[in-house]
Amino acid sequence: MFKVGDPLTTPPPAFSTSLQQLVYETFSRLEIPFERVDTDPGLTMEDCQHIDAKIGVRIVKTIFLCNRQQTEFYLYVTTDDKPFVTREFCAALGIPRVSFASAEKLWELTGVEVGATTILSAVLPQASAVHLVMDHAVAEAPWYACTDGTATSFVKLHTHDLLEKYLAGRSVRMIDE
Repeated sequence: MFKVGDPLTTPPPAFSTSLQQLVYETFSRLEIPFERVDTDPGLTMEDCQHIDAKIGVRIVKTIFLCNRQQTEFYLYVTTDDKPFVTREFCAALGIPRVSFASAEKLWELTGVEVGATTILSAVLPQASAVHLVMDHAVAEAPWYACTDGTATSFVKLHTHDLLEKYLAGRSVRMIDE
């Protein structure tokens, strides 16, 4: 059975990564309230359904992409039930074809491993060149839920806090893919 803890409103007692620590420090500094749940590694859509049930909102799907030359990188956030269609994504942004970026580039630019991809990594200096892209459906939802930079802890916060406080100063391109 997939384990999901009860919702908490405090940071983890110990941090697994420097990104995870920075995420909670940023929440505190910007006075962003959150709920989090600790879990077994949440790597599949089935795992996320257990998490969704516990925190009362669906976890977003976050995809890390790059162009063929691996010079442009995109962090795309969409709803968990929407299939990713490369052609539609590229058309919406007016860019050439993209593909999934490597696990090495994911770690290098966002500080996360596969399975923990999150827009919260945008606070890292090395993530400043990554293009942030979000589906309108996600941006318009009242709540936002994602990993905290690890595959074993998931956070829920108000979407407007994410967009207006946490990502203040970062350009987030909204699309309907």
